[in-house]
Amino acid sequence: VMPISLPKKGEKEQQEAIEHIDEVQNEIDRLNEKASEEILKVEQKYNKLHQPFFQKRSEVITKIPNFWVTTFVNHPQVSALLGEEDEEALHYLTRVEVTEFEDIKSGYRIDFYFDENPYFENKVLSKEFHLNESGDPSSKSTEIKWKSGKDMMKPSRKREHEEPESFFTWFTDHSDAGADELGEVIKDDIWPNPLQYYLVPDMDDEEGKGEEADDDEEEEGEGEEGDDDDEEEEGLEDTDEKGDEDDEN
Repeated sequence: VMPISLPKKGEKEQQEAIEHIDEVQNEIDRLNEKASEEILKVEQKYNKLHQPFFQKRSEVITKIPNFWVTTFVNHPQVSALLGEEDEEALHYLTRVEVTEFEDIKSGYRIDFYFDENPYFENKVLSKEFHLNESGDPSSKSTEIKWKSGKDMMKPSRKREHEEPESFFTWFTDHSDAGADELGEVIKDDIWPNPLQYYLVPDMDDEEGKGEEADDDEEEEGEGEEGDDDDEEEEGLEDTDEKGDEDDEN
């Protein structure tokens, strides 16, 4: 098929229209840049306003034993990285703090505070993520001072180029700072509201029991009302048991 050639006049008009669109597009881009600058200022302002609330929340969280290890275990992406030894070590984790740097765009730091524990000497382990002026990412972290025979890194050195296979390999891995999913998950998902993950198991139990009730219904042909009653009673029993555990703690 032969290409349709436009008359000279049509070509000229199209070219002028394209140039006009380009000018308008440049105006839109300038406006977007201005919006980004203003949004950043608002984010910085509210970042400072958030700080006393985060501080207060951290202080209250320290009253709940195993809050952070429970929160991490309940988070689907984080739990995938936690082996048994990781979980054991994270039982000594008492406080997590996320600090975005002053201008936000340049990066953030995550501080993990630990009680005295059998694994390492450090009281605080920190991992920082930086973006330099040209936008190149980098990260650095505290050197972990492992106690004798407790170094969790040794078995996994040969696999360090694969996906991080534990919390501590992630902590010490700086090969891909620009795509550090776990850091982003902690900063953007867990840190804004850790309570939603700490409380997840109750919901899972109820969902699981709901599925069991559905299975029973299919197998035994019982009425829906009976299953719902059972489910509610079991849910209440769970609540009571949890309450008892809390009382003991």
